[in-house]
Amino acid sequence: MNHTEELGNNEKSSKGRAKRKWREIEAIKERQRLEKELMDIDYCYDLESDDLEF
Repeated sequence: MNHTEELGNNEKSSKGRAKRKWREIEAIKERQRLEKELMDIDYCYDLESDDLEF
């Protein structure tokens, strides 16, 4: 394997990790939006976002 192929493989793996991180970030943001929406509907709402199932 030459250096060009090694660089190409590293770029692909780092792009995959970056995509996965963005998906995780988006999932966290979605949970926060849902929790805020539920609090707006029911002001007595006291459920942690970890308790929500997706």
